Amino acid sequence: MAVIQALEEDLGTGDATSLACIPPNAESTARMNAREPLTVAGLEFAEMAFRELSPNARILRRVDDGQSCPTGTPLLEVTGPSRALLSAERVALNFVQRLSGVATATSRYVRLLEGTRTRILDTRKTTPGWRRFEKYAVRCGGGVNHRMGLHDRILIKDNHLAALADADPDPVTAAVRRARSQFPGLFVQVEADTPEQAQRAAEAGADGVLLDNMPPEILREALRRMAGRCQTEASGGIHESTVRGVAETGVDFISVGALTHSARAVDIGLDFMP
Repeated sequence: MAVIQALEEDLGTGDATSLACIPPNAESTARMNAREPLTVAGLEFAEMAFRELSPNARILRRVDDGQSCPTGTPLLEVTGPSRALLSAERVALNFVQRLSGVATATSRYVRLLEGTRTRILDTRKTTPGWRRFEKYAVRCGGGVNHRMGLHDRILIKDNHLAALADADPDPVTAAVRRARSQFPGLFVQVEADTPEQAQRAAEAGADGVLLDNMPPEILREALRRMAGRCQTEASGGIHESTVRGVAETGVDFISVGALTHSARAVDIGLDFMP
């Protein structure tokens, strides 16, 4: 459906340039090439775009999603009516460039953590309507998906706790107890701003604690206080230059919103063969 919507958006009443310039019976072969080093994701979307406009197009994948490719690597070849290939070109590239950008950014973070036990997580900071696609791209880059939405995990954040300021015996304990009672099958995680709050969440029986915007020395104190009682995740303001130091504190996961909200679309071209 997303590919069809994208094609409809781009084509409108028709590809005027191709209809005017290209004979209806012309056929071409085009190759999608990496123009920079990248980790590929989203080739199926490109195939869908070409097949939507030319069901009998002959498509050959040269690599698989999740594969790291140097500059110049052929990713996919397609043969079919020239008009159809030209009309599908931009949509096919948009999907692969965007999703490969997410996968490439993720793979850089994953490589920076080699030798540690910490895993990279994504967040809900995704392009509206593209969450499933972008989270798939994170997996292609070697990352791990966090919750898909508000429905599949309890994450008690600072604003939830602020709304429970008068709860007994304290906001964290009350929130964990209520979450357990209402949704006993869901993972319960608490966002903590201080080591004291992290300790309280662990003592309340949370399954995980999200340690928010803590420098490494404060993270270590929070981990000491939690004493291995639950899963740990560091988040907030973490970049490629700082992620290794955060991982070396011993947290289980590091979540990085930039994987999806700031990943740059990589440079991929579709070149028609002579």
